[in-house]
This record gives sequence, structure tokens and C-alpha cells, in this order.
Amino acid sequence: MFKRGDKIDLEITDFAFGGKGISKITSDNQRTVVFVPNTYPGQKVHVIISAKKKKHYEAKLLDIIERSPVEQINEYQQISGAPYIYVPIKEQELVKKESTLDTFRRLSGIQNINDIFDEFISAPDHFYYRNKMEYSFSSIEHCLATDSEKDDAFALGFKRRGTWWKVESLNKASGLFDQEWENKLKEVRSFLEGTHLKAWHPPKKTGFFRHLVVRKSFASNQLLVNLVTASEDLKDFDLLAFANFIKELMGNRIAGLLHTINDNVADRAKIENGQSTLLFGDDIIEEELLGLKFQMRMESFFQTNPKCAERLYNKALDYVFEQDIREDKVVMDLFCGTGTIAQLMAKRNSKVSIIGVDIVPEAIEDANKNAISNGILNTQFFAADVGKFLKFNPKYKGKIDTLVLDPPRAGIAPKTLLKVIDLGATNIVYISCNPSTQARDASALLDAGYVLDKYSLVDQFPHTGHIESIAKFTKK
Repeated sequence: MFKRGDKIDLEITDFAFGGKGISKITSDNQRTVVFVPNTYPGQKVHVIISAKKKKHYEAKLLDIIERSPVEQINEYQQISGAPYIYVPIKEQELVKKESTLDTFRRLSGIQNINDIFDEFISAPDHFYYRNKMEYSFSSIEHCLATDSEKDDAFALGFKRRGTWWKVESLNKASGLFDQEWENKLKEVRSFLEGTHLKAWHPPKKTGFFRHLVVRKSFASNQLLVNLVTASEDLKDFDLLAFANFIKELMGNRIAGLLHTINDNVADRAKIENGQSTLLFGDDIIEEELLGLKFQMRMESFFQTNPKCAERLYNKALDYVFEQDIREDKVVMDLFCGTGTIAQLMAKRNSKVSIIGVDIVPEAIEDANKNAISNGILNTQFFAADVGKFLKFNPKYKGKIDTLVLDPPRAGIAPKTLLKVIDLGATNIVYISCNPSTQARDASALLDAGYVLDKYSLVDQFPHTGHIESIAKFTKK
């Protein structure tokens, strides 16, 4: 019916897991299904076919022709990272819950997931909840007012949906990050444009200004700012003048200002990589979670929505400590990052030994520092690949009461999961930012003799298709 590259108009009728809208087309007694990410039932959309599969097509959204009847236009500028900003939050939560449970049931084989389902945890704040935002510069701008592309421009904001080369300038708050900062971002853009240095040109790989990264502490209400540029033309850029401008613009809300040189031509290379200079203030800000303090650098991994993370962690801790844990047993936190969950467990039960493992040495270094500053004494952290750590530390086999798993989006590698199962933990609490890979791993845990006791969902990222989940498995 369609071929790759065809541009067509569709009506979205259903919602699938991960924020994919579904359009069903009936022609010549045949039904064709098209999946379109970042769309919502009731919308009429203009799309481009990106792939033809055996039983369906996949398409990319180009434009929304007509809004869904449930959408309510508000004061925020819609960005590609928040496709559902105009959908009432209760509507968002309903489709997220239904689509996630359906996907988990299908992929895990657990047909009674609704009976096991414990709770849908809503975010405490539905707007301004992010603690980090990355803005891009581009000399190719997509003008929202005219729906046209302008070259030799100076854009600062977010990539236009479905493109890697052009940016929509942010002219008012997106509703996701700090409101004051985003309402003033156009002033930052105007100041930098006034230097007459060029914004990055993605196709040509030339230009000076590349990214602006901002990290926020909700505890102190301060911002850590990092301007990322190329090295060429740096002699023509007055760093001191920019620093004074930022101070005047935001006052004492700026905890520190960094300048990073990144000459990597890959636009999505980790943007904090490169040579960094602290222009003023500190290069670390501090956040609090459930009474514990955590120091964050610009590049540190930390929960993007810390206030909602408190709710997620409380639920996970409830699952861990539902039953008494003997003092000769340990709780192991795999993929522990900077040790947030491990320290919270240690705080709730100071008599239990907590062991954290993560492959990133810098994360383990931060975990140890944070544990010391928080006065946590019953934790140990190890920098190692989880699979290799389990292989070379067989002493823990049979001594683990509970395993806490919080893997990346891809889930747990099959060989690593087998090593996890071989440890014989009585309970496994599995936190996931991708319930579909969690469902795949759940199927393997069921085959190994575990049962799913409880399952909760946490809406960490309102206005997006993302959802987090917490599952508690118990060995039969």
C-alpha cells in the first residue's frame, strides 16, 4: 500500500506503549496499521513512512493537522521532547497505564498482571520538574510562525521533530524546566547572537556555539550552566562579558558557570566531553532526596525528576523491606550508579549490609563520597561490570536476601541475568525505565522459579511517552 518515503495524512485512533499513536486504514477489505510516535488519539497528522514491516508500517510525524478533542492549548511552547503538553494529565496517565500493562502482559506472559498491579504513582509536579536541560544552537532555524526553514540564522532551543540539522528557538517556557530560566533564554540567545560569532551548522560541521547545558538543584533553587563551543574563533569571544551577563540576568541563582570546548564533529557526542573551564562559582551543586544529600557535577547521572524519584524510591524500599532481613544476609544494588538507592536502603535499615555495583568508576567515586557525607556506614561500593563482579565474587551466592536491579533502557544482558538468577536471592526488586525490556527479563525470571508478587508504575516524565516501573519477584 505504501512505500518508504511516502508522505500521507492519517487519523490517530489508538495509543500504544512508549508514546506511539496508531492509525488503522481499511482499503479493499484489508486493514493496514501505521505506528506514529509522539501522536495522540483524535489527532489528524501529516507523516512520512519510515519503514515497512511484516504486519504494519512505521512513520515519523511531520506536522499535526488537527488537534485531538481532548487537547487543551496552554501557555507553554510545545517542544519535541514533550509531545503531550496539551493533553490533560489524567488522560496521559490513563493511556500510559493501559498500554504499559498490556505490553507487559504480552511480553512477559503474565496474564493476571491486573490482579498483581499495586499502584500508579503520579508525579508530584507535572510542570517544571526536570533538573537538567540541554539546548542546541543551529544556524538552520525552523520558524514556527511560518513553518519554514531559515538558513544563516541563530537558533537556540530544541531540534525540530524528526530532524537533526534544524532547531526551533525557545521563546517561552516549555513547561518542563525552570520557568524563569526558560523565559529568559531568548535574552541569552540575543546576547550571543550579538557577538557575531556563528551558531553551529550541523551539515557543514562548522560554527562556534554548539550547546547550552543547565542543571538545577531543587534543594537550593540554583543553576549550574555550561556553554559548549568549538575552539575556532574562541579568541574573538569575550568569556568575561558572557559571565557578567549571566550573573546580571539570573543573579545569585547561578551556582557556577562552565565553558567547555568540544571540537568533536559528531553532534550527539557527549556534549560535556572536552576541555572545561570554570568561569565563576562552583562546578558542583547539591540535591536532596529523602533527607540525604547528593553532590552533582554537570555530567553526573542523577534522577531527572528528583521529587518524583522520592516516590519511586519509597515504593522500591517498601518492596525491599516488606519482610525482615536477617543480619547475616546482604542486600545487593546492581547498576547502582551514584549509590542513591543503596544509601536510602542503608538509611532505612542501618543493620543490613548493602553492596552496590556499577561499571562507571566516577559514579562509584561519587557514591563513596556521598555515603561518607551522609554518615552512611553500612554500604560498600564496587566499580565493576555487573556480570564479571558476580562471576568473580561467588562468596555472595546464598547470602543475598534481596537484589535491587536498576539497569539501563536495554535491560539486563541475558548472560548477566543468568548470573543474577544463579545468586539465588530470595527477593528481586527490579526498577525499570523501559517496562518492555523488564517484561522480557520477567519471563526469564519466571522460568527460573520466581513469581511476580507486585507491580507498580511511576509517571516520572509527564507529557512524554516514558513510564517507569517497579516489580517485586519472590523465589518459590
